[in-house]
Amino acid sequence: MGMFNRKVLKDMEVWKADVHHKPLILRGARQVGKTTVVNEFGKSFDNYLYFNMEDQAHRRMFELEVPLPDLIPLLFASLGKERHKGSTLIFIDEIQNSPKAIALLRYFYEQLPQIFVIAAGSLLENIVDVQVSFPVGRVQYLAMRPCTFYEFLGAMGEEHLLNILSMNPSMTVPFHNQLMFWFNQYAIIGGMPEAVRKYAEKRDILSLESTYETLIQSYKDDTEKYVRGKKLTDVVRFILSYGWAFAGETITLGNFANSGYKSREVGDAFRILEKAMLLELVYPSSSPQQPIIPEMGRKPKLIWFDTGLVNYQAGIRSEIIGTTETIDKWRGHIAEQITAQELLGTDCRIGHRRAFWAKPNNGAEVDFIITSGAQVIPIEVKSGANAHLRSLQVFMDTTDGDIAVRVWSQPFSIDTVVSPHGKAFRLVNIPFYMIGKIEKILLHLQTKGE
Repeated sequence: MGMFNRKVLKDMEVWKADVHHKPLILRGARQVGKTTVVNEFGKSFDNYLYFNMEDQAHRRMFELEVPLPDLIPLLFASLGKERHKGSTLIFIDEIQNSPKAIALLRYFYEQLPQIFVIAAGSLLENIVDVQVSFPVGRVQYLAMRPCTFYEFLGAMGEEHLLNILSMNPSMTVPFHNQLMFWFNQYAIIGGMPEAVRKYAEKRDILSLESTYETLIQSYKDDTEKYVRGKKLTDVVRFILSYGWAFAGETITLGNFANSGYKSREVGDAFRILEKAMLLELVYPSSSPQQPIIPEMGRKPKLIWFDTGLVNYQAGIRSEIIGTTETIDKWRGHIAEQITAQELLGTDCRIGHRRAFWAKPNNGAEVDFIITSGAQVIPIEVKSGANAHLRSLQVFMDTTDGDIAVRVWSQPFSIDTVVSPHGKAFRLVNIPFYMIGKIEKILLHLQTKGE
């Protein structure tokens, strides 16, 4: 099986078509498929040059003291390629290993705007010292994450279900069980391309153990390379060993997971893992209005970047394999984890944070809030069917919006709900497999009014 279709390719096409494109920095955790995607994208250029800064010979080329226009023919020659007429893409992989190459990016933009340049690497900000700053304003960023559910369906060859998902939401109802079955598989396997590819070939979940093990190990090894200081390395390794079990939970930094580590140490370690794009700390906001401002002084919720790794590390895979009501049997936390991951998967912006809503001293809390049009929309994730909506109603009473979302394992529907204070609002019930379409559905509702 070759490469399956990744949505980020569309974003790259848009970048390519932009007359004022800048060098593109592709950000993402290690092994989410950055190199594979760029190699695929490279086929659409007349010339494609791949350099990996972990390779000493490649690195040396970028450290030559020659003017940039003279460097280009040398780059072609070093790879033994002849230059054809037309477009050229240069891909600099693992760029964090060459401060010189990072510094060159701005000159590509200023001196050779006709050449397309993409750079990728892991943990970029961590290792980039004060001396080497990324050329601000002269590069563009694009985030790449594990496969979304839709990418997963494509990899499984379930194109007809993708077609059904592209129709009006109510059309999916007859296919609900089939879609839930696949979403369940996705929730167990996760979106790491290697795991997805293996599962597509073997259709055996247990054969993925070694894949997950290798991934976790490589993340731990990375911290050895990039993290300064023994203490911090220990804390990062501790989180990578034991933090997975807290996916979707509100956490306390001090003494996290009974580690005995201080709040500041744990905070520093989490920030490193956030930069490596392995997790996100989602903070609460108490305002129902735009802009959503995360309150960083309060307790965050921990969201990992891939639910397959969460299941593997937390050792809860055996109990969910073979059940159809996965989400009910699971702790509700995993349902929140996968919802956050899907919300994030549709978003290629860098540094765009998720948030949840929690009213101080009241106990009312809504799993996530997102902006849609002029409204802030609350999203409540419900694993079971008999969900209480108290917090959603408290939220709706404080806002002038009239739409709320419940993510659940039942088919798509829209209810009218009246809060105890007499406020009527539309409750959009979105099945898990439709999270990726949430923005489209909400915009449609706001413009059509139904």
